Amino acid sequence: MRAASGKLDRRELVRALLADRGELLVVAGLGAPAWDITAVGDHPCNFPLWGGMGGAAMIGLGLALAQPARPVLVITGDGEMLMGVGSLASIAQQAPPNLAIVVQDNEHYGETGMQQTATAHGTDLVTMAEGAGIKATMRVTAPEQVPALVAATRAKAGPFFAVAKVDAANLPLVLPPREGAILQARMREALLGPAAHLA
Repeated sequence: MRAASGKLDRRELVRALLADRGELLVVAGLGAPAWDITAVGDHPCNFPLWGGMGGAAMIGLGLALAQPARPVLVITGDGEMLMGVGSLASIAQQAPPNLAIVVQDNEHYGETGMQQTATAHGTDLVTMAEGAGIKATMRVTAPEQVPALVAATRAKAGPFFAVAKVDAANLPLVLPPREGAILQARMREALLGPAAHLA
């Protein structure tokens, strides 16, 4: 699971996070996280974002509040999380126990030319989450920490927030199968049944 850089291979990390997923609902942020959850295997309870940078954590919050019996996992990147960092305060205040957020931190904006993000220069997203009031947090830098990370995302003892330091390599794109509106409708139908579009 460790890349040549010494950091985690992000796609192998996602594979571990989604293994034996059961009732898990997944929101993936713009770019690499969306490609990664699709590469691991398309699923009707996946919602990969095609756009809306900065919105993944808030979409996850809404989903967790609407579906309190289901575990909700947001997988996003450091650039996307930095854009939506204010969402951490709302998540801490609402405190849904079934919400987990894992940030794949490669310290770069992968969709716009690999410019470095603030996390490459000392910004600590875990400290920011703790400052917002999220009590359950984790930093992941080694493969042996991944089983504990996976367990924390399923424990429903959240909200839970983790940063995993991942390799910045550009991996082959595996695009989600349809556009965002169709993927949203697909997840809604998977959760609420075939007549959900009539509600």
